[in-house]
Amino acid sequence: MPTEPPYETLDPADWGALRALAHRMVDDALDYVQNVRERPVWQPTPPDVAAHFTEPAPRAPAGAEAAYADFRSNILPYPMGNLHPRFWGWYMGAGTVMGALGDFLAAIMNPNLGGGNHVANLVEAQVIDWLKDLLGFPAEASGLLVSGGSMANFVGLAVARSAQAGFDVRAQGMRAAPQPLTVYASTEVHSCNQKAVELLGLGTQALRKLPVTADFTLNLDALRAALAADRAAGMRPIAVIGSAGTVNTGAIDDLTALADLCRQEGLWFHVDGAIGAVAMLADNVRPLLRGIERADSVALDLHKWLHVPFEAGGVLVRHADAHRRTFSLTPEYLAHEARGLAAGSRWFSDLGLQLTRNFRALKVWLSVKEHGLDRFGRMIARNVQQAHYLGELIAADPALELLAPIGMDIVCFRYNPGGRDDATLSALNKEILMLVQERGIAAPSYTTLNDRYCLRVAIANHRSVAADFDLLVQSVTQIGREVAPQFP
Repeated sequence: MPTEPPYETLDPADWGALRALAHRMVDDALDYVQNVRERPVWQPTPPDVAAHFTEPAPRAPAGAEAAYADFRSNILPYPMGNLHPRFWGWYMGAGTVMGALGDFLAAIMNPNLGGGNHVANLVEAQVIDWLKDLLGFPAEASGLLVSGGSMANFVGLAVARSAQAGFDVRAQGMRAAPQPLTVYASTEVHSCNQKAVELLGLGTQALRKLPVTADFTLNLDALRAALAADRAAGMRPIAVIGSAGTVNTGAIDDLTALADLCRQEGLWFHVDGAIGAVAMLADNVRPLLRGIERADSVALDLHKWLHVPFEAGGVLVRHADAHRRTFSLTPEYLAHEARGLAAGSRWFSDLGLQLTRNFRALKVWLSVKEHGLDRFGRMIARNVQQAHYLGELIAADPALELLAPIGMDIVCFRYNPGGRDDATLSALNKEILMLVQERGIAAPSYTTLNDRYCLRVAIANHRSVAADFDLLVQSVTQIGREVAPQFP
């Protein structure tokens, strides 16, 4: 018989030593979160540390202790910063410890959520049922957990295309389309929707980006006119995308009016709720989201206002058959059985692109079990109140200027001491933002509204308190006075 090679495994040689290291890692991690306020919000990675990540992969083992020491020295001190209570950039949740532990436990179990007869599928199914109940969707609706809003919007629009195209897109491809297909949204629609339209073969020009009103919501008159013009030109409108919280200002389109229009026009009504859909939990936002329960599909993010650690998004589809027809493909090696490991009626690989899917449902499930939905709702409501508090601080300072209505929890403003045109003010405010971030004070982001650059504060952080916004305003005005002479 041939000689068997020496036995090797990836399990630890000394379980006791790894257990001790693991306990230290957990203690360090808890200290890191507990003391987050004591650190700068953000700091750049020094060049010598950055150079560390150009080294080739090691061929020989360094061991767990050395690998962890490397992490503590060269990775942990230089985060994005979104755990910090004064991180308000882009739109991100601040994470929770239980969510992080859920990721750890999911990785320990390490199942593939493509399908099969194991408990992880039941957990994801329950989380989807919770989301359907939250948004007022029927129990028979379909759903899928995905990486985030980008993939959620892609899935929803893919189902819309298949259901509304008027021919078999999967079998024939887009070249068989008898008419060009068109999709409608406001100019404030998130860019991931454009990517989805492009990747679905419709092309950039098929996404009609329509004007907004003064509050940055979709102009319904412009939508009606565009639909009529496109039909007259031989196009086939298939879907309207409503925003439940735009990325720039947090504006919520009139979802009830859009639902009515889509029903009248025979269109698929998709809602990009990545920012605001979970605000159905908040008493002071829920009335603004009326109509979301009538959507044909909704994209939502759980790593934003539910603070589940990245990645955690979801999509709900009212028409389960249409969802399954868009993605289901069962070759012989994935045949569903009546018994054994390949049994079970829920195969999530039938509802999206991925066959290989991680157990992201567990961290959602644990977070909801730990805190209950009502607590999340109260924190969302508090963030909205904090946005209006910041708006009051801005209104009280003659050197600050609010540039858009406050949409949910997003505040857009700029430093404006007077005597400067918009181009100069844009350059001045960009420098203020850079210094606020580089000094580790706070991390708002930025956007441009009506050709005016502004600081954008997206308050989706469960650790923020009123004093954090006081400090932001004080810092912006102080730095503004400091650098204004450079921008005459």
